[in-house]
Amino acid sequence: MPEEVLLSMVDITKIFPGVRALDQVSLEVMPGEIHALVGENGAGKSTLVNIVSGVHQPDGGEMHFDGKKYTPSNPREAQELGIGFVHQETALCPHLSIAENVFLGRMPRNLSMLADFGQARLETAKLLERFAAQLDPMAKVQDLSIANQQVVEIIKALSLDCRLLILDEPTSSLTELETENLFAIVGDLKQRGISILYISHRLKEVFRICDRITVLRDGRYVTTLEAKDTNEDEVIRNMVGRSISTFYPEKTGRGQEKILRVEGLTRSNIFRDISFTVQKGEILGFAGLVGAGRSEVARAVCGIDAYDTGQIYLGQKAIHFQSFHDAIEARLAYLTEDRKEEGLFLNMAIQPNISVTSLESITKHKLIHRQKEKDLARQFINALRIKTSSLLQRVVNLSGGNQQKVIVAKWLAIDPVVLFMDEPTRGIDVGAKTEIHYLMRQLANRGVGIVLISSELPEIIGMCDRVVVMNEGSIAGELMGSDITEDNIMRLAATQREKSA
Repeated sequence: MPEEVLLSMVDITKIFPGVRALDQVSLEVMPGEIHALVGENGAGKSTLVNIVSGVHQPDGGEMHFDGKKYTPSNPREAQELGIGFVHQETALCPHLSIAENVFLGRMPRNLSMLADFGQARLETAKLLERFAAQLDPMAKVQDLSIANQQVVEIIKALSLDCRLLILDEPTSSLTELETENLFAIVGDLKQRGISILYISHRLKEVFRICDRITVLRDGRYVTTLEAKDTNEDEVIRNMVGRSISTFYPEKTGRGQEKILRVEGLTRSNIFRDISFTVQKGEILGFAGLVGAGRSEVARAVCGIDAYDTGQIYLGQKAIHFQSFHDAIEARLAYLTEDRKEEGLFLNMAIQPNISVTSLESITKHKLIHRQKEKDLARQFINALRIKTSSLLQRVVNLSGGNQQKVIVAKWLAIDPVVLFMDEPTRGIDVGAKTEIHYLMRQLANRGVGIVLISSELPEIIGMCDRVVVMNEGSIAGELMGSDITEDNIMRLAATQREKSA
């Protein structure tokens, strides 16, 4: 192995029951290099980095780290050798403070060899300051937003003083400012000779900060490209094995029938005086900066969270859902942004995950009719092209894109009138994104009113017939047609912040 290689992986193979997750994959990461690892969901990226970090052990091949043979048997061994890992899904202890999470298992000690919480707090404060995060080191993790929990994961990894830092979709829950801070830190780490293995579906980020790009497909190595010598189209062709002509389907207009009307919806300190309509067959976008209140409005409309004042009309009928169950019965559905915590029963099979919203249609005398349940699940597995070995495969073993399709399937099973989709393509690959986009347009063409909440402006612009822009809990404006541009959206999203500054 050349001396300039920090991490070398040669012919790595990993087999899970019935699945060859990796088939002789090779990868090299140089000192001080930002190396992107890309591929569709199910390509083997997570399995590969889990092997690097000691979560899994390979069934074939060999690894070297810093010139020595590398065979970590667990994540702690990998950390002690200088490898830090920030997972896409946070793995924090919610009942502990930020400082306790950062120094979990390695708390500083005082002269009496007791845990020195004061020192841990000071060290954590320095790390938070470096990330420009306005957080109290003693704040409980359970009280933090998803974005701030991601910040804690990142500073925890930075505190390890690692030689190689693995970042798995690190910006998926970050604001623009937090993302810029992360990029600055990554650049600083590179200057200090620390290597970054960067996993992201956001190719613009990859091309902005990465030196080289390794592509995996179906568990196999495809190619490694110099970022400066390639482009997004070439990377996508290597990822999916084909050229994707367009990410977004053609907009086909919208009907004139108002199927949902919200007037003056207010919840103290969260959102105020929210009024909008959803037309039959349209895709209505909700745009705005993180924390603007978009998800909170959707959850209130669907009866998940309470609101103080305002009125909601479904068709011509005034409604006030006491629970999410009431909304489901009225055929309103909310597809959560947090699919693993709120959207799926990860350790259950695909079949009950799809049927859970439609039990009344497949039960008789309070007993589930298994054949009806099987037929229902198979219908949506085929319609959405969910890749699975069987109806009884556990959802936790599916790729992110296929997990997202299972969530969509369970809500399609209620034959929705209005479907709120909160960050429906977050953390899934470009091929799966395109499939979700075309499915959304097909649903709209069938008359479903879709409300798309997304932090990705290209998605909002490419998919939506009309866009409501929120800012600090209120509606800043509405855009249609050719007025739906990045400049117009960002101007509305930021105006009130500037006024209040």
